[in-house]
Amino acid sequence: MDATINKPALDCIMTRTSVRSYSDKEISKETVETIIRAAMAAPSAMNKQPWHFFVIRGEQLRDTIADTLEYGRQSLRNAQMAIVVAGDKSRFFEEAESVDYWVEDCSAAAENLLLAAHAVGLGAVWCGVYPIPSRIEQLRRATGISEEFVPMCIIPIGYPDTIQEPKDKWDPAKVTYLD
Repeated sequence: MDATINKPALDCIMTRTSVRSYSDKEISKETVETIIRAAMAAPSAMNKQPWHFFVIRGEQLRDTIADTLEYGRQSLRNAQMAIVVAGDKSRFFEEAESVDYWVEDCSAAAENLLLAAHAVGLGAVWCGVYPIPSRIEQLRRATGISEEFVPMCIIPIGYPDTIQEPKDKWDPAKVTYLD
């Protein structure tokens, strides 16, 4: 193997999988901060960093969020926490043709968050919210997230209660070399 390859990083990427069932083991505040720090290390267009993270724990997660939303309900019910990745409108580009860069930026942050969760032994799953208006409104009603933020996704997180094998998604038919 090439000496410049970071095998642990590649292993983390290649073995991450969507986890929807969790144990009841609590997640420390330090671990939560670690995964959010990793999310904030994502690249963003012109370094706008248009993300905001809402951490939901405890009774609000199980009794309010899981029962209100029509999507991700089972994952949210048994997760120890969930993180809403949202776009902060005050950090969006003002030009109409660039305004939606927040979606790419928040997506990169969400992927970093998922990888960091996996790296520290947690399981997580991305539950899409944006661009479906009914999902955005359901999540706003359930959480109280104001109009200044656009919820992009909600990520239930917890320690996995079972071991899941990652899927091999490699498909050379989806690659074209333009030499």
